[in-house]
Amino acid sequence: MTMMKGNIFIFSGPSGAGKSTVIKGLKKRITGLGYSISHTSRPPRHNETNGVDYHFVDEDTFRRMIDQGAFIEWANVYGNLYGTSIRSLENRTEKGMDVVLDIDHHGAKNIKGLFPESVLIYILPPSIEILEQRLRSRDTDDSDVIDGRIKEAVNNLKNCEWYDYLIINDNLEKAVSETKAVVLSSRCRRSRMYPFVKEMLEI
Repeated sequence: MTMMKGNIFIFSGPSGAGKSTVIKGLKKRITGLGYSISHTSRPPRHNETNGVDYHFVDEDTFRRMIDQGAFIEWANVYGNLYGTSIRSLENRTEKGMDVVLDIDHHGAKNIKGLFPESVLIYILPPSIEILEQRLRSRDTDDSDVIDGRIKEAVNNLKNCEWYDYLIINDNLEKAVSETKAVVLSSRCRRSRMYPFVKEMLEI
């Protein structure tokens, strides 16, 4: 019997919207949910671990991986490179594992083109004012970087229109619950449709 491939759940949203926090809450509530760890050329922050939060590599290594076609998508974000490994993603989905990705709208569009069944989820802040408060309270970036992130957020929010689901993160528990419902609904739909599709293909 052929194993069902796993779903791909793509999370996007501006920095400060709470994507990482929502994803962490989701993984605590749903078993068997994998996370595609991205590669990045930026140095780790004080609370980040290599191989857990990101695969941290230098820029030369990252660019060699680009030349080798190692990434399904990659982007330059505020001077740092981020990318999703093709091998890492396919290894998980081929084993039937559902995979979560935290990437920007450019990467989401690329992956949706290659994996049409991917589920796109956009995490929104309650307002730009609250987004700014969250970014400044992190105390991890200087004022100029924060100003750039806010400007970028305003410019990119329009991309949420073509996502499958929009989740407003004004209350973390509510946002995680809504996201959990999306994941479980997608799993249920897949498990019902897969035997039907297999039957048709065998006729």
